[in-house]
Amino acid sequence: MQPPPHKTLFPLLRRLSDGRFHSGEALASEFGVSRASICNVLAHAETLGLALHAVRGRGYRLPGAIEWLDAQAVAAHLGDLREVFDLRVTDSLDSTNRVLMAAALRGAPEGTTVCAEHQTMGRGRRGRAWHSVPGGSLTFSLLWRYDTGLQSLAGLSLAAGLAVARAVNRYSTHPVGLKWPNDVVVGPRKLAGILVEVQGDLDGAAFAVVGVGLNVQLDEVQREGIDQAVVDLAELGVTLGRNRLLAECLAELHAVGARFRAQGFAALREAWQALDAYAERPVVLTMPDGRTLRGVAAGVDDTGALRLRPEDGADPVTLTGGEMSLRVDVGR
Repeated sequence: MQPPPHKTLFPLLRRLSDGRFHSGEALASEFGVSRASICNVLAHAETLGLALHAVRGRGYRLPGAIEWLDAQAVAAHLGDLREVFDLRVTDSLDSTNRVLMAAALRGAPEGTTVCAEHQTMGRGRRGRAWHSVPGGSLTFSLLWRYDTGLQSLAGLSLAAGLAVARAVNRYSTHPVGLKWPNDVVVGPRKLAGILVEVQGDLDGAAFAVVGVGLNVQLDEVQREGIDQAVVDLAELGVTLGRNRLLAECLAELHAVGARFRAQGFAALREAWQALDAYAERPVVLTMPDGRTLRGVAAGVDDTGALRLRPEDGADPVTLTGGEMSLRVDVGR
């Protein structure tokens, strides 16, 4: 867990992203703190993956402009869909999923969306940390409510991944694909991850919190802190501002979510498989207990379960479970 940032961190970063140098003395005066505090806050910013230009006699600035997240700007991009979402944008919190889960239990309406510039305890699948970089990532969680129970939500994480991939592919110069069960990828490199958490009755009222983490622009230092190969939107030629990007993702999630609600994952299966980056490739599946299965990836079934064709050529078996890990079998 990272320590929470100083209250002046994000106001200070917004000041430094105007492209001009600002002296430590001027910043201290503006924010009502000591010059030593300014130095400490900026040192903390660097631990979050932000690069700073510091020049003696001139002061500090961020090397490039950052479009900070703004609920009103996102709403403007959403147009007629703005009433569908209750946008809650914040600078820093522990986890957008945790905050939204708590809000859902207190009765937050469907469409509530929590978005943060920074998370101190961002989470991915299998207990992994999700690294979000202020200004360089898009991290948000969306609440969906159902009256058909948890039994109707099979394949929801795949549906959410499909929506994010569609939003990105609308603007990317390189097509992105999907990796079962909930990653958006370019080749072997991860662009975005989905974390879906559900709660409720098997056959009654239930809700799902759909968490999305998307790499927008990461530098080499930021990449070194991530324990897997990653890609970002900048590499894919996507120049869309983050506020419009969030709106595009939400709009696509709304469209895909509506079809999922009406017809289940079966109605989205063909579209998901069209973007399956592992289709017909030899793969290794690591089970929760550490066992491994080898075979050929043969798509998914109507519930979103993985279909794996055994090495002996027998009929595909279906496997499901969020704690499984899929990778290409480099030995074949």
